[in-house]
Amino acid sequence: MKYPHTTEMEVGMGRSKVAVSLDERALARVDRLVREGVFPSRSRAIEEALREKLDRLERGRLARECAKLDPAVEQALAEEGMSEELAAWPVY
Repeated sequence: MKYPHTTEMEVGMGRSKVAVSLDERALARVDRLVREGVFPSRSRAIEEALREKLDRLERGRLARECAKLDPAVEQALAEEGMSEELAAWPVY
């Protein structure tokens, strides 16, 4: 059976085994998802949750870095050299 959370990228990747402690409520939620066929195993459910969290953290870091940019400076950089190019364009 192919589960929706299995990606081609995962095929052939090395794996390491780790021990994780979860509270009973979280484990019950994971087990429910496994029973419903959303994930093939507890390990896969936890791995996917961790991957999604790490991806969100990385996107958040990118957003924080982008927020540091000065829009006026970025606009000036984007338009740099455009005045000469615009003069060469035909009028429509």
